[in-house]
Amino acid sequence: MPHKSKTGMKSSGHPGHAKLSYFDPEFKMVAVKIVAGEFFATNEAVAITTVLGSCVSVCLYDLELGIGGMNHFMLPELQQGGNSTPCSGACDSNSQSCARYGACAMRRLLEQLDLLGANRKRLAAKLFGAGRVMRSSTDIGGNNVAFAVDYLKKHGIPIIASDLGECCPRKVMFFPKTGRVLVKRIRVLHAGRH
Repeated sequence: MPHKSKTGMKSSGHPGHAKLSYFDPEFKMVAVKIVAGEFFATNEAVAITTVLGSCVSVCLYDLELGIGGMNHFMLPELQQGGNSTPCSGACDSNSQSCARYGACAMRRLLEQLDLLGANRKRLAAKLFGAGRVMRSSTDIGGNNVAFAVDYLKKHGIPIIASDLGECCPRKVMFFPKTGRVLVKRIRVLHAGRH
């Protein structure tokens, strides 16, 4: 059942759908904040914002209709069992963790854009995140990017901009009506440094 936040924005209330919105005084508009495992799509003049480390956000929009959305996922696919094979089952739309995985996050964002009337043949993508913010032998961010690029290629959606990799987290603000994205790289203070 849809409900309104304090700003008056409607939220579907479905797991994975963004729940927090606020008024941004700098841009003089409502901003919807998403975190890992969430997505948001709209045809309204709002901003969508998130902060990314090794996670990836894909911004999709139909500029002709002013419809767009963004997701925020942690890993490409849900792995099952000890053999690390991807889960072949359909994403459970009632699962709280479903959209933490790129395969589900992308599918659900596209479904929301379809419901709003976006034309998949006109969609364009912008990709952000995948920072190597933790020392690890596994490049989680790189795996997320490889998944997103492959997924978009298979669905015929061109990537027209990106800011990926390196060692910094990012704050991303996406304006779906225009397709504009602002990215702020966040300087990480190491322990003992001021």
